[in-house]
Amino acid sequence: MHASPGAGPPDAHATAAGHSVGGRLAFRTGVFDSSDLRRAHTRIAHEIVERNHGAGDIVLVGLYTRGLAIARRLAAAIEEFEATPVPVGALDVAFYRDDISLRAVGPLGHSEVPVDVSGRVVVLVDDVLYTGRTVRAALDALTELGRPRAVQLAVLVDRGHRELPIRPDFVGKNLPTRYDEDVRVCLVETDGGVDGVELWGPVDAPGDES
Repeated sequence: MHASPGAGPPDAHATAAGHSVGGRLAFRTGVFDSSDLRRAHTRIAHEIVERNHGAGDIVLVGLYTRGLAIARRLAAAIEEFEATPVPVGALDVAFYRDDISLRAVGPLGHSEVPVDVSGRVVVLVDDVLYTGRTVRAALDALTELGRPRAVQLAVLVDRGHRELPIRPDFVGKNLPTRYDEDVRVCLVETDGGVDGVELWGPVDAPGDES
C-alpha cells in the first residue's frame, strides 16, 4: 500500500502536522480490499445519479492523484448503467492551499476539464477526506473554471478530524481515526499492485510489536 497523493501536505490523507509518529508505522487493519472498492465505487456512482436525477448535467472532477483515478472509475460505472457518458476533469490544487507558505509546493498535474462547468453539477472526487483544507483549495481552483450550478463532494474514505465546515455528499466509508494514524490507499492505476485501503498507526502504540 502507499500513502495517499501528496503525502507531504498535512491535510492530505495521512497524519496531521504537529502530531509526530516517530516515522515508524505498523499495519492496523484492512479497510477495503479490491472487491470492497468495486462495490463502493458502484454505490457512490448510483448515489450521484439518484441525487441529481440523472447523469446529463454531471461533471466529475478528480483531485490529483488518486481522486482522478476514482473519478474515472465512477464515470465508467455511471456510463455502464445509465448509458450516458460523463465528462471527467482533473484539478491540481497545490497552489491554492492555505499552507503554501509553510512548505515546498510543486505541481501534481495539469488542471483540465473537458467541458464548461457553468450551469452544471460538478462532483469533486478525492480518495481521503481529512481536515477539509484540500477541498477548500479545490473550491477556490474551481471558481477559475466557471460557475457551476452546484458543487458536490465524493470521497472514498472520510477519516474525520475536520478543521473546516466541509462535509462530503457521497462517502465510501466513514472511518474514525486518530491524528497519528495513516489511511493508505492503493489503486492499480496510480500505484500498481492491487486495489486496497489500509489503516496504519505508530509501532509504539499499545499492542503493537516493534
